[in-house]
Amino acid sequence: MGTNDAARLLAQGTLGASRADITQAAGGGARRWIEEQFQIEPTQGHFDWMMANGFGVEANRNNTAGLDNSIWRKFIASPDALRQRMVFALSQILTVSVSGIDTDWRQFCVGHYLDILERNAFGNYRQLLEDVSLSTAMGYYLTYRGNAKANGRGSQPDENYARELMQLFTIGLLHLRPDGTVDGARGETYEPEDVSGLARVFTGWDRDTAGLTSPYPPGIHQRPLAQVANRYETGAKSFLGTTIPSGTSAIAALRTALDVLFRHPNVPPFVCRQLIQRLVSSNPSAAYVGRVAAAFVDNGQGVRGDLKAVLRAILLDPEARDTAAAARNPAFGKVREPVVRFLNWARGFRASSPSGLWAIGDLSDAGSRLGQSPMRAPSVFNFYRPGYVPPGGALAAAGLTAPELQIANETSVAGYLNYMQRAVAGSGIGDVRGDHAPLMALATNSRALLDEINLVLAAGQLAPATIATLQAALDTINAGTETGRRNRVQAALVLVLAAPEFIAQK
Repeated sequence: MGTNDAARLLAQGTLGASRADITQAAGGGARRWIEEQFQIEPTQGHFDWMMANGFGVEANRNNTAGLDNSIWRKFIASPDALRQRMVFALSQILTVSVSGIDTDWRQFCVGHYLDILERNAFGNYRQLLEDVSLSTAMGYYLTYRGNAKANGRGSQPDENYARELMQLFTIGLLHLRPDGTVDGARGETYEPEDVSGLARVFTGWDRDTAGLTSPYPPGIHQRPLAQVANRYETGAKSFLGTTIPSGTSAIAALRTALDVLFRHPNVPPFVCRQLIQRLVSSNPSAAYVGRVAAAFVDNGQGVRGDLKAVLRAILLDPEARDTAAAARNPAFGKVREPVVRFLNWARGFRASSPSGLWAIGDLSDAGSRLGQSPMRAPSVFNFYRPGYVPPGGALAAAGLTAPELQIANETSVAGYLNYMQRAVAGSGIGDVRGDHAPLMALATNSRALLDEINLVLAAGQLAPATIATLQAALDTINAGTETGRRNRVQAALVLVLAAPEFIAQK
């Protein structure tokens, strides 16, 4: 595998890769790189790191201090690059947002949720569904924490989680064929009665306070939700053609409900198409979706839901690996969302935080930052919808989706470039700075400088005309002094980070 092909693999399978990462992957090939990534142990979890670094003090009970720090630490510096890419992808499918969680210690609540995603990123989707369903983060975010059975006086169980569990996390709205295409003859996957029936399963669940006294410590969020017996609906629960018998215990009912959803034929294509969109292409062919969904159905050993098998299928598929075919196909590829662009630079050029605190903060402001920040999506529908089509223009005419463009506007485009200009400057963001020393060694040769950045950030996909335009701009910067060379390196980085061939990952 050549270095450009290796860089392209890592653009799909990581949040950014350095020249050394690319060289190592090229030497072993795609399959070997994936298997090696599966073996890398995760670094310290978000919850434990926040506690170890002093964020669990009483003054932080009602804020989010520490969460962003830990997220950036993992996403930028953690060696398990494929796992972190999968965590970010899963966080945008099984979405919770710290902005929508109303509880004390919400940074630890969401930190533990990220630990759940990390623990299950190479595991089984069925276990992931259960762990997510019993997390305090999801319980608060989708409002079934404290959910009570009908009281006979008009009060009904909260249906929020039951609806989104089906619509967003498992089966979607419409019946699908195994290749992800809509089966129009079968119509919608569920009716209002299915939501009501499933909602009865998610009654009685609340925080586990056993042995604790109020005010509760951050560790309450590491405990799975527990049952409050007098709030649980013990009667029969019917949904999607299944009836859970009256008298079934709460945990047995929850597991049965998740089993029913997990076995639904929509789950493999529905989940796999979104994972392909997050990693490789916004408009995967039906055949591509079908092949990945087949790996979800059976990992080759009769196991359904094996996410390692799914990741292998996504990244090793011919449509993902055929660089020449991808370049020719206008429907192939995806827009890199702002967070990923930032992380491509940070991981690509070994950004570090000497203090170890990664004080980058919340990057949600579109005017002065990225307009996007992990675990701060505006709703359970993520930052953007997987089927979003920009109104008007060539994409709409071609019937192509471009999910990430839902958060692109005049403000966010300018805000991204301004923020990246500050990030790559010598002052960095807080104490977080990239290692540009290898680029400084190339600064007097503008073409060599661009070629290196093109490889690391864009997998060598900048067009010759783009390279020529950028080189002409760089050559106007005098590289005869240390300051001039630094200015040329910083300008080259910003210009490539703004280039269309970087923004659109092919």
